[in-house]
Amino acid sequence: MAEKFDAIVVGAGPSGNAATYTLAKAGLKVLQIERGEYPGSKNVQGAILYSDALEKIIPDFRDDAPLERHIIEQRMWMLDDRSFVGTHYRSEDYNKPPYNRYTIIRAQFDKWFSSKVREAGALLICETTVEQLLMDGDKVVGVRCDRMGGDVFADVVILADGVNSTLARKAGFHGEILAKNVALAVKEILFMPEEVIQQRFNIGEEEGVVIELMGSVTEGMVGTGFLYTNKDSLTIGVGCMLSDFKTNPRRTAPYELLEKLKKHPSIAPLIAGGEMKEYAAHLIPEGGFNAIPQIYGHGWMIVGDSGGFVNAAHREGSNLAMTTGRLAAETVIAAKAAGQEMSARTLKAYKAALDESFVMKDLHKYRNMPDMLHGNPQFFTTYPTLVNQAAQTMFTVDGVDKKTKEKEVLGSFKAARKFTGLIGDAFKVWRAVR
Repeated sequence: MAEKFDAIVVGAGPSGNAATYTLAKAGLKVLQIERGEYPGSKNVQGAILYSDALEKIIPDFRDDAPLERHIIEQRMWMLDDRSFVGTHYRSEDYNKPPYNRYTIIRAQFDKWFSSKVREAGALLICETTVEQLLMDGDKVVGVRCDRMGGDVFADVVILADGVNSTLARKAGFHGEILAKNVALAVKEILFMPEEVIQQRFNIGEEEGVVIELMGSVTEGMVGTGFLYTNKDSLTIGVGCMLSDFKTNPRRTAPYELLEKLKKHPSIAPLIAGGEMKEYAAHLIPEGGFNAIPQIYGHGWMIVGDSGGFVNAAHREGSNLAMTTGRLAAETVIAAKAAGQEMSARTLKAYKAALDESFVMKDLHKYRNMPDMLHGNPQFFTTYPTLVNQAAQTMFTVDGVDKKTKEKEVLGSFKAARKFTGLIGDAFKVWRAVR
C-alpha cells in the first residue's frame, strides 16, 4: 500500500477510536490498525463509561450505544476478613437523563465505537500487527506492518496500543515499564437474571450500582477490588501492583485473590448463583503523574493507557483515554488547518491541551498517591482491621458504657500504630490528596 495518510492510529480501544473518529469527522484521511480480529475482540470484560468524555466526541451516543445500566449509587467499602465499613452515595439526580455514568461490556462497546469510526470515513484494518515505526532521522513517517504490503506512510502516527506499548519502546520513546508503575487486574463476568440483580442491589430497570473495595482482600498489597451491575450480569474483580505480586510472601496468584474476594461474607450473597461466563486479566498503568513518559515528538503522539493516563483517585480509565485521543486528534486538525508540519514543536500543543484539561490537573493533584501507598501496607491491613473492630465495638450492646468503649477503640489504634505512627500516617494521606 503506497498511498499516504494524514494520520495513522495504532489501536482500536477507547483512546484509538476517539482519535480516529475525531480525525475522520474533520475530513482527514485516516488509517486505523488493530491487531485483533475486530475492535473489542480482546476485551471481554465490563467497564465504567463516563458520559462527559464521549459526549464531547459523539453528542448523541445514547441513541444507539450498547449501554448496560446508568449508575445511580456509588458504594465504598473497607473490608477485613469478616466484615466491612462503608459509605454509600445514592442520588435521584443520577436517575434523570442525561445520565452521568454507565456500565458497559467492552467487547460490545468497542465494536459499536468502531462502527462510528467507519461511518465517519476512516479506513480500519484488523488482524494486522504494526511491527515498528518508520523513521526518517528522528521523525516518524509511517509504520511497518506484517500485512498490507509492509510499509504505510502518514504525516503523523498516534500510538494507542495499550499500557505496554511495544512500538514506543522499540522507537526509544520510553523504556520498559516498571513493575511498580503498573497493576495486574483480574475480572469475571457472572451472569444472572435481571430481576435478581435488581432485588439484591435495590435498583430498578436500567439502574446500576458500583462498589469499590479495599482492605484485607489484597493481603497488604497496593490494590483494590470492585463490583458493579450490568444488565444481566455482574462484573467483579481485583487488581494489585505488579511489583507487590512479585514480593508478596504468600505468593498468592491474582485469580486466588479474586476467589477470596468472591467468598467474603459481604460479597458472596450478592453474587450467589451467578454463572461465570467470562474471565480476563489485563495491565493498568498506575504510576500516576510522575510516571507519564514523553507523549509527543516529531511525527508522533501517545494516547490512552500507552501514556499512563489513569486517575489514581478514581480509576477513570475510559474517560481519560477518550479525552487524550480527542485532544491528540484536535491537535492534528488544528495543525493541518494552519498548514503546519507535524513537528515536535507543533505537536507540543497536545501536551498543552492536556495540561489545561482535567486529565493532567487530576493526575497532578494525586501525584504523591503512588509513593504514599507503596511501602505502607498498613493502609490495606492494619487500618481496615482497626476500623471494622471499632465499628463492632461501638455497635455491640453488651452492658459496657460508650465512654469505656471509646477508650478501648482509641487504645487499639495506639497499640497498633503508636501515636507517632498515627500522626505520620495522617500526614501522608493529607500530602497525597491536598
